[in-house]
Amino acid sequence: MGHSHDYHHQAVDGLVALFSKAHHDLNLVSFKLEKEFQQVYSDKTNPMKLVSRINKIQLELGSIQEKCREVLAAKQDLIDKARATLVWNRSLLQKLQAHAGLPVIDDNNDSAFANFNQIIDEWTTHVRAGAGTVVMNTPNAFFNIF
Repeated sequence: MGHSHDYHHQAVDGLVALFSKAHHDLNLVSFKLEKEFQQVYSDKTNPMKLVSRINKIQLELGSIQEKCREVLAAKQDLIDKARATLVWNRSLLQKLQAHAGLPVIDDNNDSAFANFNQIIDEWTTHVRAGAGTVVMNTPNAFFNIF
């Protein structure tokens, strides 16, 4: 049994040595490529740096998308609360006007209230059409959702 135990360690030691050499060789190749790219390309067009930047952006993209969803949800919450507050205040104002004997403008004749409702309805349609996704296919698309 002692012999197989030693064999196991020798096999593992051999693998560790092989992986260490492979790691060293890959680092050497990477270093040589980096040197070559520095000589051939400027920092802005260095393929290794561009790939590194793309990978970093891809990693950050998920976080940015999640933050956009959070901002969109907060915006929708604010819109819902503002709408409820404005409708409640308008209702109270109409009751006060009626109680004071002043003319009350009904919903059909109040253009400001109609415009407000139209804007809210358009926003709601826009958000539902996007189903929670943000498409950034135009330069100002990010700002259009906020």
